[in-house]
Formats: sequence, C-alpha cells, structure tokens
Amino acid sequence: MELFAFLSADELAPIFVFAAIMIGTFWLLQLISNRNSQADDRLDRIGRPRSLVDLELSQMESRQRFSGLKDAFSNLGASMQPQSDLEKNSLRVKLANAGFRSQTAPMVYQGLRLASLVAFLLPALLICLVAQGFTLAAMWKIGLAGCVGFYLPMIALKLLVNDRQQQIFLTLPDALDLLVVCVESGLGLDAGLRKVTDEMKDHAKTICEELALANLQLQMGRPRREVLHDLGVRTGVDDVKSLAAILIQADRFGASIAQALRVQSDAMRTRRRQIAEEKAAKTAVKLIFPLVLFIFPAIFVVLVGPAAILIQKNLLSKMG
Repeated sequence: MELFAFLSADELAPIFVFAAIMIGTFWLLQLISNRNSQADDRLDRIGRPRSLVDLELSQMESRQRFSGLKDAFSNLGASMQPQSDLEKNSLRVKLANAGFRSQTAPMVYQGLRLASLVAFLLPALLICLVAQGFTLAAMWKIGLAGCVGFYLPMIALKLLVNDRQQQIFLTLPDALDLLVVCVESGLGLDAGLRKVTDEMKDHAKTICEELALANLQLQMGRPRREVLHDLGVRTGVDDVKSLAAILIQADRFGASIAQALRVQSDAMRTRRRQIAEEKAAKTAVKLIFPLVLFIFPAIFVVLVGPAAILIQKNLLSKMG
C-alpha cells in the first residue's frame, strides 16, 4: 500500500485495468469449462476392466492428494485445447511419451501453461510498469517474461520425454534378451511379456509399465497388431517402433516370433555398439574446447611464467 501511495492515478489505472481483465478472463474460463471431472474419472474407472483398475491402485493415493489442483488446472486449460484432431493427437502422443496417459492430461497441461504464463507475466508487468512506466524497454521485458512463462512447460515436457525415452532405450536390450529366452523356451508372447514384467519390475519400471499395459490390452482381446502399434507410439523410441513392426510382420505372415526377436536383438546390439563407437570418435573433438579454454592457459602460465619472470628481472637489472 505504501508503494501505491507514491503513484498517481494515471499510473495506477493500467495496473488495475490489467488486474480486472485477468480476473474476468479467469472467471470466464472457469465458467465456460466448468465440469464435474471427479465424477467423470469415477465413471471412467467403473467402466474399465477390473484388471486395469488393479493396475492403477498403486498410484491412486498420490493422485487423490493432488486431485483438487489437477481439476483446477484442467478447468483452466479446457479453453486452450487444440481444435483439430491432428493437434489433439500430437499433444496426446507427446504426453503419452512423457508417461501421462490420462484423458484429462491435455487439459491439465494447457492449464499449467496458462498458469505459468500468468505467474511470469503478472509480476513482470507490475514491476516494470512501476519502475519504468510504459517504455519500450519495459514492454520488451514484459514480453520476454511472458514468452518464458508460456514456453517453460513445453521445455519441461520435452525434458521428461527425453528422460523417459532414455530409460526405455537403456533397459530395452535386457528386456528383449529375456523375452527371447522366454519365447525360445516355449512360452507365448503374452506369457513372455508377463515374465519380463515380473522379473524386471524393480530396476526397469518404465519399460515394464509399458509392457504390462500392452499385455493387459492383449488379455482384453485387442488385436495384437493394434497393441504393438500403440506400444511403439506411446514410447516414441525408435527401437520399440522397429520391434513392434517386426512382430506385426511376423504375426501377419506366420513367421517365427522367436526368430524375429532374435534378429531384432542382434540388430539392436549392433546399433548400440555403433552408437558407442560414434560417441568415442566424437570425444577428441569435444575435448578441444575445454583444452583450449581451460587446460592450455594453465599449462602455459606454469611453463612460461617462471621464464617470463626471469627475463623481466634480467631486463630490469641491465637497465638499472
């Protein structure tokens, strides 16, 4: 209040107008997108098979803790939902790659983007207008803060996707080798997936979660082709997509699944070795900049410094 006491009415008017517009917009968005999401989630769980409900029981306690906040962001982001089917599917695929497969995940994500925009834009607007007024520099700072707040959730989502895909990429060879052993020993693909999930659930939770969901969909009666295709799309990892394509072709033409898995395992092992060799070859190039910027100057000072000091003393003594 003491800060506003030193401002004139002309300087306070834009601040109050902006605050009124933001409050009115927030209220209008809540009014438009008001829905009983808790009831929808409950009906969705009731309509699912019992096995899928049991699969989600371990995560139910943590979800209930943040249910109110999730509903608030969902209602806030409903108005920002993309309208075309292509944009909706693209956003759902990105969220699925990050591990968010809920029906309300796109609305929650859009609500987080809007809340982040307001959280960065409103303080920047107040600080810049109070300190600098309506100047070009203040407008640039406000625009920069708005861009940071709007794109920060996108960057966070990208980091989550990359981290999850990296976990799947690192644990997939072990899972595939174990699946090859299970299938070659006489187990079917469904039993092999279930065995891999049971054996690796402690140290490879991400890939086991995806395989468990795929196995559950197979048990529900979905066609194997659709299940494998969805598995590749959900993960977004090229190795999983190629594995799904090979299994689909083997199932379509009646080829041996064990042989297809063996070929994919050998190809994946070769690809991982090539990636390791590529990284090893890039090491020398990547070391140039640290050597030139940090190591060589220190070596130069240690080697040339004493000689430079002696030369300076000799020159001073001769001149004296």
